Amino acid sequence: MKKLLLLPILLFILVSFQGNFYTSKVSKDAARVMGSISEQDSVLCWVFFKDKGPESERYFSNPLLVVTEKSLERRAKYYGDAPLLDESDLPVYHGYIDELAQMGLFVRGKSKWLNGVSVYVSKKELPLLENQAFVNSIDLVARYSKKFQSQDKSYFYDDSRGNKKDKRELFELDYGNSFTQNSQINVTALHNLGITGSGVVICVLDAGFNLLEHEVFNQMIILNKWDFVNGDGGVGDSLDMGSGDHGTKVLSAIGGYKPGKLIGPAYGASYLLAKTENTDSETPVEEDNWIAAIEWADSLGADVATSSLGYLEYDDPSQSYTWEDMDGNTARITRAADLAVGKGIAVFVSAGNEGLELTHNTLGAPADGDSVISVGAVDADGERAYFSSVGPTADGRIKPDIMAMGQSTRVASSVNPIGYTTSSGTSFSCPIAAGAGALILSQRKNISPVELANALRSTADNSVIPNREYGWGILNAFDALQSIPATDIDEASSAPAGFTLFNNYPNPFNPSTRIDFELSENSEIQADLYNSAGEKVIQVVKANYSVGKHSIQLDASEFNSGVYFLKISSSKGTKVLKLVLAK
Repeated sequence: MKKLLLLPILLFILVSFQGNFYTSKVSKDAARVMGSISEQDSVLCWVFFKDKGPESERYFSNPLLVVTEKSLERRAKYYGDAPLLDESDLPVYHGYIDELAQMGLFVRGKSKWLNGVSVYVSKKELPLLENQAFVNSIDLVARYSKKFQSQDKSYFYDDSRGNKKDKRELFELDYGNSFTQNSQINVTALHNLGITGSGVVICVLDAGFNLLEHEVFNQMIILNKWDFVNGDGGVGDSLDMGSGDHGTKVLSAIGGYKPGKLIGPAYGASYLLAKTENTDSETPVEEDNWIAAIEWADSLGADVATSSLGYLEYDDPSQSYTWEDMDGNTARITRAADLAVGKGIAVFVSAGNEGLELTHNTLGAPADGDSVISVGAVDADGERAYFSSVGPTADGRIKPDIMAMGQSTRVASSVNPIGYTTSSGTSFSCPIAAGAGALILSQRKNISPVELANALRSTADNSVIPNREYGWGILNAFDALQSIPATDIDEASSAPAGFTLFNNYPNPFNPSTRIDFELSENSEIQADLYNSAGEKVIQVVKANYSVGKHSIQLDASEFNSGVYFLKISSSKGTKVLKLVLAK
């Protein structure tokens, strides 16, 4: 009888000991994993700190110690009277990192926004770590299975399928087989008006970027690049790192430029390239790299971030998220993405390639974020691609937000420096949508990411009754831009030096109106009229003008009533006037 009683008592003591050992600061998941390994085995953990240490004040008095001037300028546009810096911008206190080093713990990654570091912790080291007064909590670093949001068909062939050839004569650029993916979302209309994304900084977070020598990148401005896997500036292929072909294709879709072959929406923008994972098939994806990359993008002043890497399943199935976790608050990647939006970055993410489930969402983090713009995929005819993930989020919000072409999307080859191919997936609809967003931000410089998202949703083709498959529908970049009133700042920033364009008179007009302009030097002037769809109607004038004031007379007696746009180009730059013909 004594032996029978002894066994339950021992089990009770053991369970109680393990529960007390792990529950004060260690998460349930970390406790479970730690309980399943040997004393010497290590697990990659987040260690979160209680504060930012005693040096906080010096950063508030000198913000340039932690962010760039560009980042501060971006925040100042819509922060109003609120401080441009908050505690999340301050670096992780190095004294705490030194304490961990003295314990023999190697810090792999840091997150100032989450106020924590990622370290490998053994079961034996855990009690000592937990007892440190500066440690607030300990949790697992999520490790995900590969979930590239692409369905690649080929690496080599030059395929024109999926891109239509109608109405090309109405547009000034030669898009080649990338025409439909641009015209479907009315990016072509903005390009016609000379809008290229100039002045906007875009961060592309992906799995590496090989063959940056491809002809489609010859004109691209790459401001900076960083490999968050290896901690160096090389974002291409390297030993045991897999291939960077995915990022190459994504980058070409958003910002490539080779007339007759491929033109991305934001070919005039500047770029930051962040490699956030090793694509080797045996290596799991870890969330600390992505979070470090988005913080890096913020500190360098990115206006837009685009990420085509969706995360749902952990490498260990027992730790996988479920659709119920896609609530906007559970995945740390989602929380970091939303924080980035709060700091002024417009974050575009792939909705996912998990297709349709009738009873629940198929989203992957961070597409569930309440502030991010999640992008689904359609084909050339505007029909939802079979693989495009659906909402709603677990807390009932409609996702995806918008749609763009992600089936048979024209991209650059990752192996041939003059080759092109097609790829499919929300990996490619996402950068196309992000490029459209960058075009709008280049013209409406003071709007917030939330205002941009609202404009994109409200002018999309399913905005009347948004749903879980299409969200608000296929975006319309031209309409989204026109839905946002221009400010004096927008007007002043777009005015080229040495070329002054005055408002036409009268406006509204019928049937003619006069446009005055002034030149500081002799120049050729070209004036083209576009309709409300951004399609070129006529060339009004193309002639040489001398220094001084001049006028152009527009006769619209043969045109229908409506809104028109007059683009006037000189050697000093381009300016656009909005004209209203009222018959």
